[in-house]
Amino acid sequence: MSKQGRRRIDEIGDESRRRILDAAEELFSEFGFDSTSIAGIAERSGISRGSIPWHFKNKHGLFIAVVERALERGMASEPHKTPLTLNELVADYASWIRKGNTKLVFMALTEAMTSTGAVQNQYRELFARHRRNLEDWVRAQRPEGIDPETASKREHAFAAAFTGTLFGIHIQTLVDRDSVDFDEALQLVATALGRNFRNIWDDAQCADPARPGEDELAGP
Repeated sequence: MSKQGRRRIDEIGDESRRRILDAAEELFSEFGFDSTSIAGIAERSGISRGSIPWHFKNKHGLFIAVVERALERGMASEPHKTPLTLNELVADYASWIRKGNTKLVFMALTEAMTSTGAVQNQYRELFARHRRNLEDWVRAQRPEGIDPETASKREHAFAAAFTGTLFGIHIQTLVDRDSVDFDEALQLVATALGRNFRNIWDDAQCADPARPGEDELAGP
């Protein structure tokens, strides 16, 4: 077979795979995993039912491929050339969360929490990458004279708390869109963090972070 013929076959295969993924993403989002059938995906995609197992083995394999693609769309962001301000950081994460099919991504989170397979691995990497990026950003703001070990622990905790806050707000908007203003909630988070940001390292010079300082012992 000529190179041109082989290239054409590859293009047809890539197009079939894309159409299957698009149809599956729509149906999983609309009806959930259990209520979506291979026959329904084949009908919506216009691809023969027998082609789906050839590309993805089974429905679970297709579901993993759909979730991986949705996560990759969000993670494929270009690095910033200059350090972000706090407001820009919040806006950047808001933009990431809004990318792609977030309803599907959060729906798949249930499986990630109850399984040990590929979906969980994808989510672990997703959250780890966000925390690493946040820790790098916070570390760049670290004041001088701070104990590095203690500071790193606080920065790691901040990254986990900040990521959880953003994802938690967005989950609420998906469940109760009429009662939760996503943008207003994010702006409030940015404002509160801006006012108290330096508190992240408050106990970084204490020998025992769990032990109250003199000001706390003195009381109001």
